[in-house]
Amino acid sequence: MKTMELVFLLIFFPVTLSVKHSLKYFTTMSSGVKNFPDYVAVGLVDEVQWGYCDSISNTVEGKQDWSQKMFEDDPQHMELYTERCLSSQHKYKAHIDILKQQLNQTEGVHIFQRMHGCEWDDETGEVNGFVQFGYDGEDFIAFDLKTLTWIAPKPQAVITKHKWDRDTAHNEIRNYFITQECPEFVKRYLDLGKSSLLRTELPSVFLLQKTPSSPVSCHATGFHPYRAMMFWRKDGEELHEDVEHGEILLNHDGSFQMSVDLNLSSVTPEDWRRYECVFHLSGAKNDIVTKLDKKVIRTNWVSPSEFPAGPVIGGVVGLLLLLAVCITGVFIWRRRDNGFRPANSSDSSSSDPSSVKDAALD
Repeated sequence: MKTMELVFLLIFFPVTLSVKHSLKYFTTMSSGVKNFPDYVAVGLVDEVQWGYCDSISNTVEGKQDWSQKMFEDDPQHMELYTERCLSSQHKYKAHIDILKQQLNQTEGVHIFQRMHGCEWDDETGEVNGFVQFGYDGEDFIAFDLKTLTWIAPKPQAVITKHKWDRDTAHNEIRNYFITQECPEFVKRYLDLGKSSLLRTELPSVFLLQKTPSSPVSCHATGFHPYRAMMFWRKDGEELHEDVEHGEILLNHDGSFQMSVDLNLSSVTPEDWRRYECVFHLSGAKNDIVTKLDKKVIRTNWVSPSEFPAGPVIGGVVGLLLLLAVCITGVFIWRRRDNGFRPANSSDSSSSDPSSVKDAALD
């Protein structure tokens, strides 16, 4: 009887799945980085970059056709963001100077970041948001929307917390932007860019492997929107062990890519047929299922007996040097679900939290 009632409800009262859309702003102030803007700000809607500004150009630039047209049609909107770009870089330069002074840091590369924005549910209208600051890749202070007060995850930020808690007027302004203005911006941008932002595209899925002993990577690229998940399963059951999930990354054309690796070191060749990779895209009717099959795995690995060792050693050394340069140049940390990524400080002074003083930002 209960089954028949459930079927009746599904037929006459179909379930509509809500979609959460987001608008996020990432600003970065750096010190000690050569040949790079001191200040960089980007805006993302549904994880797609649509706006950009730095301390060299001092002008907001639309990164999508629809956002560039928006700025052309609405100069006041562009002036609003340009003004914020100019004012923020001066304010954050003061912040990073204060932190360096009070934390006894005189050399090295240092990064001060702010992340803020909102998430809007198009079915329920529910709005969530965040305002968070980080220093040298670690959480420094965050805004609590429920209490309109600040959270200091590190002892050095306690003085700043008390100072900012007392500024109730400014906290009310932050809350109003996140809960009122930000959702309206989300709706406006989604409407202007609906042909690209609200499109649904399935990815191409490949199985990749560096060497015969390496994990097999299930790689999906070219999908949109970013609301997707991918996993390995065995005999129809999702696997959690020997599996490593990668982040969803943005492609140059506004689509996304992601990977999930499977360690097969303890799996016999006879059992490979029991494994498959599943890609699920929000809004798509069917999943993409890829069977684990050696014949379809793509690799650039070649047996050592098939080529001379000299050029290979030279190539490997060259790649390692290139990798070292790339790692050295990376200093803008991506946001995790719970904050900034930890980073090693290059400053010559002590980075031990217990050995530094409290830092109070103005």
